[in-house]
Amino acid sequence: MATASDSLTIFLWEGVDRRGATIKGEQPAKSPALVRATLRKQGIVAKKVRKKPKALFGSGKQKIKPGDIAVFSRQIATMLKAGVPLVQSFDIIAGGHENLSMRELISNIKTEIESGSGLSEALGKHPTHFDELYVNLVKAGESAGVLDDLLDTIATYKERIESLKGKIKKALFYPIAVISVAIVVSIILLVFVVPQFEDIFNNFGADLPAFTQMMVDLSHDLRDHWYIYFGGVFALIFGLRHAYRRSRSFVHFIDRSSLKLPIIGGVLNEGAIARFSRTLATTFSAGVPLVDALDTVAGACGNIVYADAVLRIKEDIAVGHQLQLAMQQTDVFPHMVVQMTAIGEEAGSLDTMLNKVADFYEERVNNTVDALSSLLEPLIMVVIGIMVGSILIAMYMPIFKLGSVVG
Repeated sequence: MATASDSLTIFLWEGVDRRGATIKGEQPAKSPALVRATLRKQGIVAKKVRKKPKALFGSGKQKIKPGDIAVFSRQIATMLKAGVPLVQSFDIIAGGHENLSMRELISNIKTEIESGSGLSEALGKHPTHFDELYVNLVKAGESAGVLDDLLDTIATYKERIESLKGKIKKALFYPIAVISVAIVVSIILLVFVVPQFEDIFNNFGADLPAFTQMMVDLSHDLRDHWYIYFGGVFALIFGLRHAYRRSRSFVHFIDRSSLKLPIIGGVLNEGAIARFSRTLATTFSAGVPLVDALDTVAGACGNIVYADAVLRIKEDIAVGHQLQLAMQQTDVFPHMVVQMTAIGEEAGSLDTMLNKVADFYEERVNNTVDALSSLLEPLIMVVIGIMVGSILIAMYMPIFKLGSVVG
């Protein structure tokens, strides 16, 4: 059985095929001997086998991202739909990956399957990359003999969720990036530009306006004690990250507050509802019992307020309540979502209705994010104008004052 320590190495090889032609390539393996053996099976006599040089900086490995898992899901689903055997599919997919970490993961899963494990069991040994929902859906597909169909469903689900997460990140990143640039520009002005004006002011021999003096003092303070400011910023960031990881009450405060933000809060609310609906529809259509599915759905919402609401729904359903009634009691889900769920329950098409809800809210998120730049542009311009303009006005106030005196 493969373990986390069974890391693969990329080897560069050069050899001669049956026609006598010289060919070269690269192969992930645990040793040069295994590379030679693999090539020999293909009728290639290896002449040179050496380790691929590592990157100058870092290990050369890339982190495995959720997007990589989404692409892998689509690839394996396509392979199985085309009738390619499972183990051969893993060989093909691993060979096409530039990410060494992803190659290792795929090769380890393949090794576990070759040793007799089922696909769901092999995936379950890598919970960092394949969560409980993923493994349970694959297990359901194996049990029902429709693994290719379930993998296709999983691939579609992962693609839509990752697309939605990307939209939400874009909505959050845009204003943060612009404000960060404004802060950097302000710091540059205070550190490098204000001192030049200060030399000019000293030649005036007059008291500076209070606002100008405040900016000059801030410039001195920033240049003399820059390490305190930067240390404070890093300490604040570290403290917030630590509190977010360790304190559930702090996470609840941040998540609840973020849902109330103008514009951004709407995107986060609609994104959480879309993820709830899409995940529940996917698990329900795969035959996972509703009560069992809700634990996974809670973790997929991406916001602790909605996660807590889903867990309350689970408790209500466990004592016999209908899903739509349990959702209504949380005061979290909009009326339309509750009513669509009720219709789905009555008609026996809950997964279809939930997918329609997910489609609706995903489209709303897409439209909001696409319009976000125009919605936030006036606000951002005001913020930049206040931050940068205040410094410039403070620097020119003494010059205006001198001009009026001379006049």
